[in-house]
Amino acid sequence: MLRKKSMSHSKIRVSPPGPKAREFLKKDEKLSSPSLRRLYPLVIESGRDCTVRDVDGNEYLDFNAGLSCLNVGHCHPDIVKSVKEQLDNFTHYSGSSFYYESNVRLGEQLCDITPGKFEKRIFFSNSGTEAVEAAIKILRYHYRKSSLLAYTNASHGETFGALSLSAQKLVQRRYIGPMVPSVVHIPYPYCYRCPFGLACPECGYECISFVQEYVLRRVVAPEDVAAIFFEPIQAEGCVVPAPEYFTKLRRLADSLGVALVDDEAETGIGRTGRWFGIEHWQVIPEVICAAGGIASGLPLGATICKVDIMDWEPEVHSSIFGGNPLSCAAALATLEVILKENLLENATKQGNHILQRLKEMSSRHELIGDVRGQGLMIGVELVKDRKNKTPAVAEAKDIILNAFKRGVALRSSGSTVMITPPLTISRELVDNGLDVLDGVFKELESGR
Repeated sequence: MLRKKSMSHSKIRVSPPGPKAREFLKKDEKLSSPSLRRLYPLVIESGRDCTVRDVDGNEYLDFNAGLSCLNVGHCHPDIVKSVKEQLDNFTHYSGSSFYYESNVRLGEQLCDITPGKFEKRIFFSNSGTEAVEAAIKILRYHYRKSSLLAYTNASHGETFGALSLSAQKLVQRRYIGPMVPSVVHIPYPYCYRCPFGLACPECGYECISFVQEYVLRRVVAPEDVAAIFFEPIQAEGCVVPAPEYFTKLRRLADSLGVALVDDEAETGIGRTGRWFGIEHWQVIPEVICAAGGIASGLPLGATICKVDIMDWEPEVHSSIFGGNPLSCAAALATLEVILKENLLENATKQGNHILQRLKEMSSRHELIGDVRGQGLMIGVELVKDRKNKTPAVAEAKDIILNAFKRGVALRSSGSTVMITPPLTISRELVDNGLDVLDGVFKELESGR
């Protein structure tokens, strides 16, 4: 087991995957669902702070934080202590039918840190997907309307309701339809690949005008719309909207009398340098779905909304395991650690440094088409050529595989290499990881 808080450098003792990992991979191939998407053969034994160790003793700098779920790092001692104390008391007694203190305490704290000074209610579930499913039912129940607007390239989850809102991968929809009806997708403000072929701000925010002039006049009746679901920064590709986009979307929603539903599964709980990503745009949604880093890797989702919107009656919706006491204990400790260790500030500081270094790297590496992000949610979009912006999907996979072999655990999303380390990461570890990434780019480009 790793004992130190974090190692200064990754250590590769045997070329991964090593013999123990290979043996495990053989068993997994026979047992696990083929639907799972494994990024590379990393078989984890233990983790501490920003470092993970595999079963063969290799140590890796964690630049993905368990897909952005470990915001305070691996096995933070305060989280471990809190969960162990809860284990000594009780592990489960469904919050959907009974009561316990940590459930209420966590609800109070989450309602306090979410944007908006209005009174709120909260529904606990087990994941971001479940939080979105709850939001769908809440909004349809309250407004007595069925139509929902969501975005192209959206990633809200893979159960049927959440998947119906999503529009990122055809493989997730092929052969399993029909999807949940009355979901209409609108273009996300993906400025690097504008669907209208325009440039912001000269475009006049055509992506908003398109919704007003086309979607709401020809595709869906405005009076049938209950809500607009969005991610403040899209998880698929780390797509950052234009500066005024959400202000204009808020005005559009107000003119229609519909709710904004903010899915913060990836961006929330400090990931972008604020408690919630939408705070960068100073826009207040009616509903926020939180998950991801909320409980440091334990299963937990939360749907938080204005009290007058969560007006469904008893037994309309519940979750036996939602708000499990172990997860609530971890979440309460996570929020405390983020405050105590000034991790919002560190996310901003280290994120700005990463963006600066990546932009410097882009001047040397033609593969890098765009660098974008907020806090410690950063994307590096790769292209085969900068003029045509042909997505370099295979190259992105090669980059993260070669970085893994050199001791840095990244992830990719399509043609975008994602950098989402724990918020606890130091400048030294940031630079170590980026040095490895720089070297991987050099090696890949020299062999093209």
